Amino acid sequence: MNKPLDTQLFDKALKFATDAHSGTERRGKGFPYIIHPMEAVAIVATITSDQELLAAAVLHDTVEDTDVTIDEIRNEFGERVATLVQHETAQLPGDAPWRTRKQSQSDLLASAPRDSKIVAIGDKLSNLRAIANDFKQIGDELWKRFSAPNGKEDVEWYYRQLGAALSDLDGTLPYKEYLSLLEGTFGPERNKQ
Repeated sequence: MNKPLDTQLFDKALKFATDAHSGTERRGKGFPYIIHPMEAVAIVATITSDQELLAAAVLHDTVEDTDVTIDEIRNEFGERVATLVQHETAQLPGDAPWRTRKQSQSDLLASAPRDSKIVAIGDKLSNLRAIANDFKQIGDELWKRFSAPNGKEDVEWYYRQLGAALSDLDGTLPYKEYLSLLEGTFGPERNKQ
C-alpha cells in the first residue's frame, strides 16, 4: 500500500493565501483573486510534486499584492518557500519606470535557480493565458488595461524577456504552452529592442 501524500505544508499555504487574498478580485475579471494562484499551482504540479514549490506557487502574490510580509512567509513556511516567493515579488518600488521594474524582474528570474523558475512559470503562464483569452475577446482594447507606457509593444517585450529567462524549462509542457501563447498572441518574434 502506498504511503499517503503529506500535503500539510501545501494545505496550510492554500488557506493562508486564500485568507490573504480574501475579498479581492482578479483585475476586473469578476472572480476571486485566489483563482490565479490556484491556476499557478496546477501548472507547477505538471512539473513537480514538491510541496514547498506548490506552497510557494499558491503564495507567490501574497507579499506583492497583500499586507503579508516576506518575514511572515519565512516564519510560517520556512526559508526555502520564502526565497521562492521573494523571487516572484517585485524588487523595485511601483514608482520606478515600468520597463526598469520589468527588466529587474526578468533579470532576477534569469539568474534564479530552477526551482524559482518552476514557480514563476506557474504565475507567468497563468497571466499569459489570461492575456491571450482577453485578446481573443476584445482585441487591442486589452492593452489599455496595462500600465505599460507603450501598451502592446511593452507587454510583448516583457513576456518575451520572461520567456528567455525561463528557457531552462524548455521541454516542459508549461514552457511549450507559454511559447505557443506568446506567438499566438504577439506573432513571431521580430528582431528589435
